[in-house]
Amino acid sequence: MDQIAAMGRPAPEEAPSYYSAYIEEAIGDDLVGALQKASDDVWDTVYHIQPGDADLRYAPDKWSIKEVFQHLIDAERVFAYRALRFARQDPTPLPGFDENAYMPAARVDQRGLHRLLREHDAVRAATIELFRSMDDAMLLRTGTANDQRISVRALGWVIAGHAGHHMRIVRERYLHR
Repeated sequence: MDQIAAMGRPAPEEAPSYYSAYIEEAIGDDLVGALQKASDDVWDTVYHIQPGDADLRYAPDKWSIKEVFQHLIDAERVFAYRALRFARQDPTPLPGFDENAYMPAARVDQRGLHRLLREHDAVRAATIELFRSMDDAMLLRTGTANDQRISVRALGWVIAGHAGHHMRIVRERYLHR
């Protein structure tokens, strides 16, 4: 299999079933293209956020728009770290992470949306370069995270689709678009 094929969508057995919706939400048939498209989707969504609305919550117990962006950054770092470990053939099972426990420690209320977006772009650029650096063997390797087997390429597709999922929620529930 060449790298172009290895960059394609993962087979269903490459990821736990709860990630299938994220993988399906990613756009395209090439991993790097899907990650770039997801970045475009983030910016297309951001352009519709009115000044002062970044702290908006669509319900009292839901994250603010800024917290959604922080969650995307944190989750992408976790998933990319997993991909790196598995691509490098590290057999150590990795724990899950509790995104709700991460949020208070992030102190998003002290940060502006523009800073979060710059951080998102930096993390995304690093993620894209990480996946571009991998050959087909690396992309097809698997590891265990949160007691579940997942392939390196599936993690990349989860990153792309996870961003798309949350941008759709921001548009529908926060921006009513």
